[in-house]
Amino acid sequence: MLVVLVSLACFAFKEIIGYKVIAFILLVTVSFVAMFYRIVPTLLAAVLSALIWNFFFIKPYYTFHIGNTEDQFMFFMYFVIALINAVLTFKIRQIERIANEKESKLQSIKLYNTLLDSLSHELKTPIAAIIGSTDALQSNAIMTESQKEKLLEEISIASLRLNNQVENLLNMSRLESGVIVPKMDWVDVNEIVYEVIRALKIKSYSQKIIVTVPQSLPLFKLDYGLTEHVIYNLLNNAIIYTPQKSTINIDLSFTEDTLQIIILDEGNGFPEDEIALVFDKFYRLKNSRPGGSGLGLSIVKGFVEAQNGTVSLENRVEGGAKFVVKIKTEVSKFNPTENE
Repeated sequence: MLVVLVSLACFAFKEIIGYKVIAFILLVTVSFVAMFYRIVPTLLAAVLSALIWNFFFIKPYYTFHIGNTEDQFMFFMYFVIALINAVLTFKIRQIERIANEKESKLQSIKLYNTLLDSLSHELKTPIAAIIGSTDALQSNAIMTESQKEKLLEEISIASLRLNNQVENLLNMSRLESGVIVPKMDWVDVNEIVYEVIRALKIKSYSQKIIVTVPQSLPLFKLDYGLTEHVIYNLLNNAIIYTPQKSTINIDLSFTEDTLQIIILDEGNGFPEDEIALVFDKFYRLKNSRPGGSGLGLSIVKGFVEAQNGTVSLENRVEGGAKFVVKIKTEVSKFNPTENE
């Protein structure tokens, strides 16, 4: 079809540009076809272009007879070159595709090796803690109640850490398979934030978390579970990577069709050249401490985008990081705060 369209365009100007230039234009067209189609359509385009060039552009017109030896030789060369051009262009595209597939596989292997290396620490540590504490409790050693409580607390913290890693792996698997379909319903984001804070208290963090909520905060149509995971991962990340007894701020705001969640911390921020990479799967900062799977922020991005939102990161002028989540959604006129 493309060869025919180009031939029609050339036919309108054949007396101006000449049949030799038209041959070049048709060869370029065959190359273009070879870039996007398989070998059979490409060869058909090459043969068709040669026949069209002969029939419409080489004298005598509208016949496959060629009047002189020079034009016969040119037609033969055109036919051969068109076929070789089609095959070579197709082969080059095939080689590039194979090279890209190999590079993609190597990149995947590298990413999964990174994941396995990090998980070997992230999974071993809590499992070892659970086994050690359980063995101690099951032993016949005499313990005080405070010692038992301490061991139980260690089991609880390790179990939470282990559960968090497993959940991240399952969530990433769901994102990659494309099976996540948000179940949108009216939710109270303020309630979600405090539910996450309560869940994180088991980590015994020392940071001070301040939540700023406008009095008129309405309900939003969101997926409760996905939104909870987003806030949990962002807060958990801030707790892990900020100084003890520092302050973490959560600011909730909205417009007529958008929810905005801002999380500010007083940590060291992020290297400027790595900010664009932190939401990539398995990516960990070059100078980050051992452990961590590099999945938390990529899951945040996936869950936010699944709800028609965006997440961004920037460093604060006063120090620390600023995460901004914006989700465009329905906003209710009902105000739960006013009815409490």
